Amino acid sequence: MNETNLSVICIGAGPAGLTAAYLLSRQGVQVTVLEQDPVYVGGISRTATYNGFAFDIGGHRFFSKSAEIEALWTELLGDDFLVRPRKSRIYYRGKLFDYPIRALDALAKLGVCEAVRCVLSYLKAKAFAGETPRTFEQWVTNQFGRRLFDIFFKTYTEKVWGMKCSEISADWAAQRIKGLSLGKTIWHALLPQRNGQPRDQIVKTLVNSFRYPRRGPGMLWEAAAERIRDNGGEVLLGERVASLHWDGRAQRWSVVATAQDGAERRLYCDHVISSMPMRELVRAIHPAPSNAVAEAAEGLRYRDFLVVALIVKDRRLFDDNWLYIHDAGVKVGRIQNFKSWSPEMVPAPDLNCYGLEYFCFEGDGLWTSTDAELVDLAREELVTLGLAARDDIVDGTAVRQRKAYPVYDDGYQERVDTIRVELEAAYPALHLVGRNGMHKYNNQDHAMMTAMLTAKNIMLGRRAFDVWRVNQDAEYHEAGEAGRDAVLAGEPAAHATAGRMVPARI
Repeated sequence: MNETNLSVICIGAGPAGLTAAYLLSRQGVQVTVLEQDPVYVGGISRTATYNGFAFDIGGHRFFSKSAEIEALWTELLGDDFLVRPRKSRIYYRGKLFDYPIRALDALAKLGVCEAVRCVLSYLKAKAFAGETPRTFEQWVTNQFGRRLFDIFFKTYTEKVWGMKCSEISADWAAQRIKGLSLGKTIWHALLPQRNGQPRDQIVKTLVNSFRYPRRGPGMLWEAAAERIRDNGGEVLLGERVASLHWDGRAQRWSVVATAQDGAERRLYCDHVISSMPMRELVRAIHPAPSNAVAEAAEGLRYRDFLVVALIVKDRRLFDDNWLYIHDAGVKVGRIQNFKSWSPEMVPAPDLNCYGLEYFCFEGDGLWTSTDAELVDLAREELVTLGLAARDDIVDGTAVRQRKAYPVYDDGYQERVDTIRVELEAAYPALHLVGRNGMHKYNNQDHAMMTAMLTAKNIMLGRRAFDVWRVNQDAEYHEAGEAGRDAVLAGEPAAHATAGRMVPARI
C-alpha cells in the first residue's frame, strides 16, 4: 500500500461511493464513508432481507463492457459469483412476449394483422423521419414506429416516470435504449450473439447471460465495505450529512454528519466525493453557491420507488428474471423473480419470492400507504395478472427507496450544467459521482467508472479525466482503442487521445 497524507470523505455507500473509497484506501488514502442508512450498504444496489429471504431493490445484472469494472467485481467477490441465464418478458394483454422482441414470438402473439400494422408503422417512421426528437415519445416513435411505441413502451414508461411520454426528454431514451433497433432485435433473434463476441460490440439489452452474487448485489458491496475497513478506512452507517463547509484559504473541507440519535460529528478532509442527490448537496454547501445554482438545483426532480416482496408457493408459473407489466389496469410496473436470479435468495425449495415494483413520488398515495396496504395491493394485482393463486401467497413486506431515479424532464440538462460548472470552479476539491450525484440515470458499472476516474484524478492531483464523458456503457468518450488502454493504465486524458474518438451511441 502506498503512503499518502491525503484524506477523503465519500458521501454515500452505494456503488460509486464504495468504489472510490476502496480504490483510494488501497492507495493508502485515509478514507471515511458516510452512509445515512443504519443497516445496509449498497444504496439502490443493496440486498434487503425478510425472514431469511433476500431481495434486490430492483434487479441488478453484473455485466459491463468495461474489463476494468469486471475485474474489480471479481477482485471483490471472486467465486461468490454465479453465471445466470438472462430471461425477461413483457406482459401485454394477458400474454408474455419475449424481450428483446423476437419476430416469430411477437407475430404469433400479436396476430398477423397487428404484426403487419407494426411493420408498416415502422416503415412509415423510417420513411418520414422528422426533425431531431425532443421527447421520449418522438424518439421511440422515430426508432420503432407508432404502433410498437403504443404496445411496448408507452404504458410501462409512464408508470415509471408518473408523467406523459411527451414530457420526458429524448435524452433518457437515447441513453437507456441506445444501441438497440428493430433490425438488431430481429437479427439477434435469427442469429444470437456468440460467446466470443467482443464485449464492446454487444448491445447490453441483448446479453444472454450475466454474473450475479449468489446472495444478491448487496453481498458485493458488503465485501467492498469490509475491504475498506481492512485498509484502515471507515464506513460509518446511520450518518446523514447535514452540511459541508469549504475553507478556500486552507483548501480543506469540514463535513458535519448527524447520527440517528441526533449527535453531530465534524470531520475534516482534503477532498469530498459526493453521490448524494445533487439538489440536497447544493442545499448543504457553505459558503452557499450562487442563486442561479440554488434555483437550478431546486428544479431537479426525482422519482421514488418501492418494492413489495411476496413470499409464494413455488408453482413455477414463469422462470423469467423479471417481467415488464404493460397493463394499464394495474399499478405494478415490473415483477422480479428472485429464485431465477439466484436460488440462494430463497431459503425454502418449495417457496419463491416475487418483487413487485411500484414507481411513485414521495408523499403520494402509494408512498404513504402502510406496509399492510401495499402487501394487499400487490397480492391482488399478482392474482389479477394470473401469476399466482390467492392461496399461494403466504407472506409479504414492503421496502421504500427515495430518489431512485433522477427525472429527465424538459430543461433538466441545462440545470445540471449550471450546477456542475459553478461547483467545479468554486469548490475544486468536490467531486460528483454516481446516479444521484451527477443526476444521471445510469447503471452501477457506469457509476463505478465515474468513481474510478475520480479516484485517479485525486491521486494525480488534477482533473485529468472528465467523469462526465463516461457514457452509459461505462466507456470513456475521449478514449479510442489506444485511449482505452491508457485509461485502464491510469494515464490522464491528455495522453489518451491517440486512438479514434468514441461517439456517444444511440
